[in-house]
Amino acid sequence: MMRAAISLPANSGLMASACAALGLARASVYRARIRLLRPPPSTSARRAPPRALGAEERSRVLNLLRTPRFVDLAPAEIYATLLDEGVYLCSIRTLYRILGENGEVRERRDQLRHPVYQKPELLAEAPNQVWSWDITKLMGPAKWSYFYLYVILDIFSRRVVGWCVADAESAVLFKELIDETFAKQGVPPGQLTLHADRGGPMKAKATAFLLADLGITKSHSRPHTSNDNPFSEAHFKTLKYQPQFPKRFGCIEDARAFCRRFFTWYNQDHHHVGIGLMTPDQVHYGQADVVHAARQDVLTQAYQTNPERFVSSAPKPPAKPTATWINPPPQKPRLVMASGIGGHLTAIKTN
Repeated sequence: MMRAAISLPANSGLMASACAALGLARASVYRARIRLLRPPPSTSARRAPPRALGAEERSRVLNLLRTPRFVDLAPAEIYATLLDEGVYLCSIRTLYRILGENGEVRERRDQLRHPVYQKPELLAEAPNQVWSWDITKLMGPAKWSYFYLYVILDIFSRRVVGWCVADAESAVLFKELIDETFAKQGVPPGQLTLHADRGGPMKAKATAFLLADLGITKSHSRPHTSNDNPFSEAHFKTLKYQPQFPKRFGCIEDARAFCRRFFTWYNQDHHHVGIGLMTPDQVHYGQADVVHAARQDVLTQAYQTNPERFVSSAPKPPAKPTATWINPPPQKPRLVMASGIGGHLTAIKTN
């Protein structure tokens, strides 16, 4: 936007209206234009400091560092060894500087570099299109004892469509849960994508075979990328930040009873910010339009009663959910044509 304003002719009379439309201060535009028109500063070669080593001395130091005696030692070790022998060539920092200028400062061992994995890009425009599932630990009655909570979440409606609490992580236990949830939701084959991280039960062959039999497309997070499964992670945070969430559960039945109460509240009563402050059940079962229209009626009546309380415009309820992404693709920049100096058009990229 700044470049578009700068490209306007200086005396065209359009600067004030353009700055007002783009939300820019005219003083900022004028300062930026002066900086662009200012000739570049002259760059002169920096003279070598008089105390620096000469080219011949640097060459002699480099040859010494490359000798079999010193080639595998750190500069600090070389410096100390030479001092003990009554020899001083230069400082430790200069030894590093000479090695760096010749590309000889690096890790001796090859460092592990993770390959570039394909980023999962999943779009849900209605319930039962993309589910996310994960397992979290619930602390048991004693130290090092845990129960495992399995949760399947619809990312569009944020509704928990299936859950169970078990004593272990197992692909067999998940098979029973997904079978029951799939049948309960009545999802036709080929419609659903199930996203998960790369834990053991998620990548097990038994899980892959089951999903293939049910006509479910599987999707996994990239390795070492925790935010590829954001909806399950956010849901577990909502669960564990509840004031009633205990530090430990006395037994597995206590954990199941707590989760039963929590998921009933979460699906039916929790107004979720990510879905326009509606409850997951309202979005999942197609009540979003009715709820949104009723809220608009209330706000319209409030506006008609006291219009002076709403300064900018009539109030609107939070927007209804229309699409939910896991890793939305980057937006392509679009070209905006702006009139430049002399009437020429300039193409400017904007996001």
